[in-house]
Amino acid sequence: MPVRPFIMWPDTRLKTPAEPVAQIDDEIRAIWDDMIETMEFMPGVGLAAPQIGIMRRLAVVDASHERGKAVRLANPVIIEASEDMRVHEEASPNLPGVSAKLKRPARVLVSYLDHLGFQVRKEFEGLWATSVQHQIDHLDGKLFIDRLGRVKRDMLLKKLRKRA
Repeated sequence: MPVRPFIMWPDTRLKTPAEPVAQIDDEIRAIWDDMIETMEFMPGVGLAAPQIGIMRRLAVVDASHERGKAVRLANPVIIEASEDMRVHEEASPNLPGVSAKLKRPARVLVSYLDHLGFQVRKEFEGLWATSVQHQIDHLDGKLFIDRLGRVKRDMLLKKLRKRA
């Protein structure tokens, strides 16, 4: 299970929606295993396959305190989102050195294929919910900076360009 390299902004794959997964098989499970190892190496609380150049609708999330509780998601879709919001400082290894506070629903109900290939509905709350939403954005070809106002986004992109 190798740690996979991250693709870096402005790679166009980060702005490209990922392809749905038809079925869960050993290849998909192996990708998830690599993603979990890569997420732990960051360290982070979630990872979407496009972040490592795999253009499939796959994500992993582990916002547990003790770790080792990763949820594997294929083709995740938000079915319901709470009206109450949660603010969290978000970042991405694809945009090194920049972060921003974002406001997202505090709870989401998500439908996805699990590691056995079953269609599951699960409610995520708190940091789990934030991470799931962040990963679904990646699967849709969106970065956290795309949720910012123009001035803040331009400021962060200028900072990224200086680092490159």
